[in-house]
Amino acid sequence: MPPVTLTISPAITPEIPALEALLAPWRDTIGADFIAYRNHLYRVLHFYRGLRGGEELPGPVLAAAVFHDLGIWTDHTVDYLEPSARLAQTWMEREGHQDWAAQLLPMVREHHKLSSYQGDAVVEAFRRADWADVSLGLLRFGLPRTYVAQVRTAFPNAGFHKRLVQLTLGQLRKRPWNPLPMLKF
Repeated sequence: MPPVTLTISPAITPEIPALEALLAPWRDTIGADFIAYRNHLYRVLHFYRGLRGGEELPGPVLAAAVFHDLGIWTDHTVDYLEPSARLAQTWMEREGHQDWAAQLLPMVREHHKLSSYQGDAVVEAFRRADWADVSLGLLRFGLPRTYVAQVRTAFPNAGFHKRLVQLTLGQLRKRPWNPLPMLKF
């Protein structure tokens, strides 16, 4: 997927009801990090839309956003890709969305892949969108700097990146030989 140059940035959507509904059951599990995680999801989804030319958000992308990091809180680990994928799989089975698995599960499992994801432009756009947020906008993949700044202003960090640093430092103390187990090559 080549970098995208936007001439008109997609509008910033302050609330996505379908996302709110998918995320609401996890409020207590996420606890004090809820707003930080919610805002991360909104930033990722806005960056995804920007990378995809402003298209509407398909159901698998909304679900992937909710589940992609959720294992951090459910399994209390930074090695959260498979726990997050299991949560997504259980949800898809319960909700009758098994047909989403081919796209949703790679979005969850491959969003920290360091190189491009080959074979599905939606999965690759989601991966890039997450990296755009995790990198604090240093990686933009063609998204205009002004758009990234607008999205980051609309959905403040609220401690999300601070939490990631805390979790990584905790992992480094416990397993210095594997400080970033969620990264994929």
